[in-house]
Amino acid sequence: MNAVAALKGHDLGTRVVSYDESDAILYALCVEAGPDELPLVYERDLHVLPTFGLGLGLWAVEEAGTLGAYDRLKSLHAAQQLTVHEPLPRGGKLEMRARVAEVWDKGSAATIDIAVECEQFTATYAIHLPGSGGWGGERAPSSPRVDLDGAEYEDRYRIEPNLPALYRLTGDLHPVHIDPEVSAGYGFDRPILHGLCTLGIAARSVAGAAGAEPWELRELRARFAAPVLPDNTLTVRARHTGDGTDFDARIDATGVLSGGHARFR
Repeated sequence: MNAVAALKGHDLGTRVVSYDESDAILYALCVEAGPDELPLVYERDLHVLPTFGLGLGLWAVEEAGTLGAYDRLKSLHAAQQLTVHEPLPRGGKLEMRARVAEVWDKGSAATIDIAVECEQFTATYAIHLPGSGGWGGERAPSSPRVDLDGAEYEDRYRIEPNLPALYRLTGDLHPVHIDPEVSAGYGFDRPILHGLCTLGIAARSVAGAAGAEPWELRELRARFAAPVLPDNTLTVRARHTGDGTDFDARIDATGVLSGGHARFR
């Protein structure tokens, strides 16, 4: 059996992850929260952004990479889903469980879905593995297309050159975001921004389109369509629908987040 295909159902174990208020505030600042957004950046009435939890669950992605079925340094984060069960506490410890939920054969590549669960949320990390497909397995279902041309909501964020180095301090330590040699091996001109940082910016932004507070997020999904190179302007577009808010993100004409959908309380 193909080594990657054999990962389906693999138990990645449990992990207790701890954080404090400073970690949550640092994350909020990294996803472009401003000093006027006091509930996100001031411990007095702190609300932790739900997308902060996605970084806390990355240990499971690292654990899957240690199993030897694929080259971790050639893998890429392809898509993300998040379901929020209850608000994240201002600080403390979360006990998480993780497994390889699905393995998809995409022909020249494979995708594995890594599911992480705790009392506060369930997150699924879709990891793209070039060169690991072709065993005749099931293909992933197609993602719904979202057309946001003419969307009524649009916001822009300047991605500063130091943001990838800063965001690493939240715990997302893949070297493609800091090491020029590693990023060149992926075919990038320079280290790229973390996909979860781009998604965190978008999720916080589109709360405005939904008429909600960003900490009221309940469901989130998006695909990482292209890398974000720093020193560019990110445009987030959104449209409120009957069952939530559709969104995407672009650098000039290049889509970097696609198929985005969020639902708030």
